[in-house]
This record gives sequence, C-alpha cells and structure tokens, in this order.
Amino acid sequence: MRAVIYKNYMLIILLVILAFNSVDGLALGLVLQDIKVDLSLSDSQLGLLSGIAFALFYSIMGIPIARWADRGDRITIISLTTAMWSVMVALCGFAASFVQLLLIRIGVGVGEAGCIPPAHSLIADYFTRAERPRAVSIYMQGNTLSFVIGYFMAGWLNEWYGWRATFIMLGLIGLVPAALARFTLIEPRRAKRAVDASRTPLSPSPTQALSQPATSLKAVCSILWANTTFRHLLYCFAAVYFFSSGISQWTPTFFTRSYGLKTGEVGTWFMMIYGAGGMLGMYAGGEWASRRAANNERVQLKGMAIVYCVYAVLSTFIYLSPNHYLAFAMMSLGSVVSSLTVGPLFATIQTLVPPRMRAMSIAIIYLFANLIGLGLGPLAVGALSDALRPLLGVESLRYALLALCPGYLWVAWHLWRAGTSVTRDLASVDRETSTAALKSTTDEKLEGVCPNQAT
Repeated sequence: MRAVIYKNYMLIILLVILAFNSVDGLALGLVLQDIKVDLSLSDSQLGLLSGIAFALFYSIMGIPIARWADRGDRITIISLTTAMWSVMVALCGFAASFVQLLLIRIGVGVGEAGCIPPAHSLIADYFTRAERPRAVSIYMQGNTLSFVIGYFMAGWLNEWYGWRATFIMLGLIGLVPAALARFTLIEPRRAKRAVDASRTPLSPSPTQALSQPATSLKAVCSILWANTTFRHLLYCFAAVYFFSSGISQWTPTFFTRSYGLKTGEVGTWFMMIYGAGGMLGMYAGGEWASRRAANNERVQLKGMAIVYCVYAVLSTFIYLSPNHYLAFAMMSLGSVVSSLTVGPLFATIQTLVPPRMRAMSIAIIYLFANLIGLGLGPLAVGALSDALRPLLGVESLRYALLALCPGYLWVAWHLWRAGTSVTRDLASVDRETSTAALKSTTDEKLEGVCPNQAT
C-alpha cells in the first residue's frame, strides 16, 4: 500500500514539474504580439525567438543529460534543471532587446532539457508494461495543467501587469516543485544499490540487467536505428512537432489579429479548450490502451494513425471558420482527439527500448523533434506569414497556419508503418533483455565461486 501511495505521489510531483516545463512556451505564444510591439520585432524574429533559439540548445543538451539520467540520480537532475529554467524564465521579464531575450531563451532551453527524459525513465522503473500507458497519460496531464497556468494565468497577468511581470511571476513559482522533488522524492537506484550490497556473491540481484556497464553513445544510436519501429516513431515525432509547434505557437496571435480578441479572453478560451479537452483525451487514451489494448502496441499504434487523420481534418476547419466561436468549437474537438495518443505513444517507446536506454531514447527523439519541429515550425509560419502579407494583409497568418494542417497525414502514415513492425521489434528487445539478465546472473555466480579469476 505504501509503495502504491508513493508511486502516485511521484507521478503528481512529476506532473506539476512538467506543467512548469511547458508553461513558458505557452505564455510566450500568448504574448508574442505584445513583445512584437514593445521590442519592434518582425514575425520572422518572433518565429526565431520562439523556435530555433530555444529548440537548438534544448535538443542538444538533452543528450548528455539523458546519458547522465540512464546512469545517475534522476531526482537530482530533475530538481536542479527545474530550478535553473525557473530562474531563466523569470529573467525573461528583464530583457531589454531582442538579443537579450534570445540569449535568455537559450538558457531556458538548456534547463528544460533535464525534465522529460529522466521522468519517463523513472516512470518505466515503477510501472509494468501494461500499466505504463495509464501512468504516462497521468504524467502527461502536466501539459494539460500547463494550459491552465500558461494560458489562463499568463493571459490575465499580461493584461493586468504586462508581459515582463508575467514571466517573472511564472518563473519564481516554478522553484516550488523543484524543491519538492529534491527533498521528497527518492531515486530507486539508491535502494537497489543498497540491496545489492547486502547480497552474497551467490545471490545475485534480480535487477542486475539494469546495472550493466554504460553503453556508448554510438552503440545506443546504432541499436535504436536498427529498430524499424523506433525509426518510424522518430520520424513521427519530428513531423508532429514541426506542424504542431508551428501552429500552436502562432494560434493565440491569430485570434488576436483576425478576431480582435485580447490576451485575457484568448487565454481563458484556450485554458478551457486545451485544459478540459486535453485532460479528457489523455485519460481516455491511457485507459483504452491499458484496458482494451494492453500489451498490444500494434493495435495502439494503428489506432493513433487513425486519430491523426481525423485531427488533420479538424485542424483545417479551425482556420477556415468564419468566426471565432466556430473556430473554438473545432479546437475543442481537436484537443480531445490529439490528446488520445499521448500516453500510449510515450509508453510504447519505453517498452520498445532496453531499460538502460530509456532516457536516451526520449532524448534522441526530442533532439530531432525539437530541432526540426520546435526549431523550424514557428519560424516557418512566421516567414510564410511575412511572405503572404503583401497579398493577404492581416489575414496572412491565417493562411500560413492553414498550409501546415495537412501535414498531420504524414504523421499518421509513420504511425501506421510503426504498427506493422512493432510486434517483431518488441520480441527482439525481449530476447536482448533476457540474454543480458542471464549473462549478468552467470557472471555474478562465477565471481562468487572464483573471485580472483573474475574479469
């Protein structure tokens, strides 16, 4: 009972940290128009600021941090990086120029790189294969909570106090979950090491497969690249991040420009749409995968492919709507539909790779997803909007966003292909893990019998 309570508590803390990990990007998208006016920036500069400046360092730093997470203390990593990005978010409020804000956003990216890979690795240690879709769906509700903080709070704080004070307050609040993680969560590897130390040489630990010598980065990349399903999921994430980051970062500005809404009103609508819709979709997707398709990743992936086909159609109607009420209705449906895939997709990745590569697998996916997606998506929309402005005027942003919507069909294609190969690749991973565990047990027994001859 105590173990179950702790697992749930850990999920809640990680959920809250994830919320603050995402909130600054949502807040930035909401106040882009105010920053544009205050600092006299173009849409292309705003796209650079909200895209590649953050994504480049977020993605690159994710690799060494994930290597650390696969071998070291994940609780320390999460708490330290959470404190770092919280301080950097607060510093955004003091930026006096485009260059200063650009450099601060780079610092935010470095800090936020330490959140998601270690958290997924922790969750995979505590929850079984069948439980992971539900557990990951609960964890990813942090994105839903971020909509409440990033859209609702930031929208009204911006109207009342301005964008600078908004970032200062959001950053300082983020220090609270950083402290809770540091002083209340426990790295399970510490307990495993303590148990292993108490065992005799002839009684090897059942967790020895998790304590193999660190695999080199080159070997990790080779193993993951040889996995057909992982390759398709890598392409899938890169594509979905390109289209979703480009669209979501500019959608608040679209409602401000095309419909004349203020940030407080936009933030309230977005909070309800993405908050309620995301919560419902993530819960339903996790429950369906754990109850109706447990241990059947093939069905889960093909179901997600169908979901993204539907989402492509709904996204298109958002920007074809003649008024903001119909656009919000389409967004509400789209929020529920797209959120169905979150838990099963991340859970599949953690099941698909060997335990010693779990954090690295997420970091590598985020490397490409963020460099290509988050890095180039907002920039592409901003540049396309600037290019269309002479022809379409204030509506140029609408059609720039509309141009990206069919891209979700490409995402669906990769998910479907992943569904055709996942059963074979999972069997291969199971064989590799079983072989590693058997070899470790044999080596431990040999070391106990002939300690002086052990290599």
